[in-house]
Amino acid sequence: MSQIIELIALSDPKSILDVGVGFGKYGFLAREYLELWDGRERYNDWTRRIDGIEAHAEYITPMHRFIYDDVMIGDALKILPTLKSGYDLVLLIDVLEHFEFEAGRDVLRDCMRCARNVLVSVPRDIGVMESSFDNPHQTHRFQWEKHHFRSLADRFFIHNHQSLICYVGPDARTIRRKRLNRKARDLTIDLLTTLHLKKPIKRLLRSRHAIIGQTKRRSTGAREQGTRHQGEVIEGEARTLNKEGR
Repeated sequence: MSQIIELIALSDPKSILDVGVGFGKYGFLAREYLELWDGRERYNDWTRRIDGIEAHAEYITPMHRFIYDDVMIGDALKILPTLKSGYDLVLLIDVLEHFEFEAGRDVLRDCMRCARNVLVSVPRDIGVMESSFDNPHQTHRFQWEKHHFRSLADRFFIHNHQSLICYVGPDARTIRRKRLNRKARDLTIDLLTTLHLKKPIKRLLRSRHAIIGQTKRRSTGAREQGTRHQGEVIEGEARTLNKEGR
């Protein structure tokens, strides 16, 4: 699982806005990991909303229309200010480098306005890219770096050699903690597997659970027996008092 998809899955958003859908990769993967793996086994019965913005209309195919609830065609700089807030997550994947810094900053600001959280990824080295696929929006214009996100209060970065990945929003701390816990669990499992201790520890845990279960049952039985004994004592005392009264 890629780091971006991992962050999407950990966020568990009910609504997503994918800015710059391009080939539609992240819309496809979000549908797969959020919808097809949710245990319902209901293909094409979507319960989450995934919208997109794409400046180059020629990219859009019938597959996009199948995956996305709505794909808005046009410049994100013009479309984003018209959107109402309400998205759980905005994806800005390989998008900001196609804007000059001031325009990219406005795009990020508008994304933060219309969503709870924003997931950003930009290349660490944008190199030189001019128009491609007859799409002038493909040109690389600005190299984003960590310090450009410094003014954002709630954020964390993911280590990646090719991309600068930043998660921004009020859920950033929670998502970071979930990711660290998941990573620690996976590392523990890998270590136990390497040391051939995974199965013995599973057996030990099953034995421990069995012992705890037996202890609880015994404790419950003892409590019930004690309650019955106490009831018998009270009944005996009541009979004695009745006799004395007579």
